[in-house]
Amino acid sequence: MSENNGKSNIIELNTISEINKDTPSQVLYPRRKTRKVNVGGIWVGGDSPVTVQTMTKTKTADVKATVAQIKRCEEAGVDIIRVTVNTKEAAEAMAEIVKQSNVPICADIHFNYIFALKAIEAGVAKVRINPGNIGKHDRIRKVLNKAKEYEVPIRIGVNSGSLEKDLLDKYGYPTDEALFESAMRHVAIAKDFGFDDVIVSVKSTSVPLMISAYRLFAQRTDIPLHLGVTEAGIPKMGIIKSAVGIGTLLAEGIGDTIRVSLTDEPEREVEVGKEILKSLDLKQRTVEIISCPTCGRLDVDLFKIVNELEERTKDIQKPVKVSILGCAVNGPGEAADADIGIAASKGKGLLFMKGQAIGHVKEEEIVDRLYEEIMKFEPEN
Repeated sequence: MSENNGKSNIIELNTISEINKDTPSQVLYPRRKTRKVNVGGIWVGGDSPVTVQTMTKTKTADVKATVAQIKRCEEAGVDIIRVTVNTKEAAEAMAEIVKQSNVPICADIHFNYIFALKAIEAGVAKVRINPGNIGKHDRIRKVLNKAKEYEVPIRIGVNSGSLEKDLLDKYGYPTDEALFESAMRHVAIAKDFGFDDVIVSVKSTSVPLMISAYRLFAQRTDIPLHLGVTEAGIPKMGIIKSAVGIGTLLAEGIGDTIRVSLTDEPEREVEVGKEILKSLDLKQRTVEIISCPTCGRLDVDLFKIVNELEERTKDIQKPVKVSILGCAVNGPGEAADADIGIAASKGKGLLFMKGQAIGHVKEEEIVDRLYEEIMKFEPEN
């Protein structure tokens, strides 16, 4: 323990608690100031909330299957959803998909400028395409003019696995500077055509490289950033990589919209993305359940209680923090800090509401009582 003039530098725990109670995370981690971009009525950047995105994994030409997947993502709470437009049939399906979606659609396009034009005409809210990859001057002009006419922003997406050859020759391998230079090439091309309604991503499968590249971009521009660890992998590894990479940057105030990339259903990506935001107090639209890892002090079936309550509350769109702790060591303090809390003991639990203990509940009645209190709870504006 270090000391200064005989006084400890360690802050008392109750002092930290008071600081955290009155100081929102936005003050602890101020958001980077960026331009604001309108994506189909959803603002990205500036002081707007961080949004969660995903991407459909169906064949886009199969409208029924694609719309069904979009609906599941809507139920999971997605803000913006990306759909690949990689064939003529996919381009022709976009108008009907946009019509049936309740969230803004981003068309994912590589190289084919005709698909970009058709997607914009179909009513998409955003296009993901790199202007420098479209080809001839006239093709770039047509896409950017059409995007400007329809007030559709463009997301420029750079990936460490597909950097231009000259940049790889220059830097030797993918670096943060190489990613930055690649992205700025496309930004400059768009700007040369009078178009600056852009969002940028500089993704990598390497978490340290991804973090470094986004930090560099954030230092040098005011362009909104789409965060992600590309090709993060199967859920076990992908969730960890995404939480570390995206979470680190968000904690530093960097990032305006996020996508968790998993080898899994898109709604799962949405769920993980929302949990990352909730962990940093950047989003809380649903019931947040806080529970202990358990230990030998546990005298109730906490696994059963938590799993049952999570299942019953998964579709409730209400910001409520519920704490369920299994013993008297940390339970009262954690429960008192939540909107609704239980500090369990043998065969029962002490119920807290906004920090006030209001009585005991039998173990077998805990889930029903918590659910009842959640449904009655009125969040503060």
